[in-house]
Amino acid sequence: MTQTRQLFSGDPRLRYTDTGKGHTLLLLHGVTRAQGDWGPLLESVATDYRVVELEHRGHGGSARAESYLVTDYVGDTTRFLKNEIDGPVLILGHSLGAMVAAAVAAELPNLISGVVMEDPPFHTMGNRIHDTNWQTLFLGMREAVKQGGGVARLAEALAAIELPTAEGGHRTLAQLRSASSIMWSAECLQSLDPEVLTPVIDGCWLNGFAFPEVLRHVRCPALLLQADPTAGGALVDEDASSVIEALRFGKRIQFPGAGHQLHRDFPQSVRQTLRDFTATLTR
Repeated sequence: MTQTRQLFSGDPRLRYTDTGKGHTLLLLHGVTRAQGDWGPLLESVATDYRVVELEHRGHGGSARAESYLVTDYVGDTTRFLKNEIDGPVLILGHSLGAMVAAAVAAELPNLISGVVMEDPPFHTMGNRIHDTNWQTLFLGMREAVKQGGGVARLAEALAAIELPTAEGGHRTLAQLRSASSIMWSAECLQSLDPEVLTPVIDGCWLNGFAFPEVLRHVRCPALLLQADPTAGGALVDEDASSVIEALRFGKRIQFPGAGHQLHRDFPQSVRQTLRDFTATLTR
């Protein structure tokens, strides 16, 4: 049986796990998530890679901090890799983690062998967030975390969040997501610093993060996984096109009808995509 080690690193103190042997795969979760979010995918990739799962500042068992810009997470991850991991490293990041993965690949070209970006939001959660339901969702999440009261109470608060519809009405999160999805979100939020969400809500999360310019400095092969914006995906076509135009060695794969959580909803598809991509790195 493969042993999983729970470890801590750096300042702020970041929690991470280290499992298995082989090519190192670093997993970077999205905002509001925590260790375990990769569970459905991890079950199928742990035999193929040495898997390192890192928790961002303010999330899960990692320490809280004074600033939660995307550039802060980039700095944390860059320091972590320099201090804890010998290359080469393949990074798979989801949402926030995807944006961090791209910037880290640009910062550490000699260490990163490849980067897979799963539905990075870029300006959807940056300067365009005021025009989306994401801001309403994050406002509800932040208030629920501040109210506290345990996982069950958090789940109730999340389920009651009302999001505007295109028809001019409202639907609750309970009408849009499964009970198990809401419960997992509540488990993650129980250990979240609510201030993590403030720069996202305020539209300043990407301050200092030069998109798409940062992608022009990514030298390794890169894969962009795009969920369907009409089904809850965060990466719009305009930003996806900017990503591919900026990358030296980039490929875009679209998932029609799929929402933002590709690795949880379609773990086998993501696993096969990851395997195929890894094979191109070792040729």
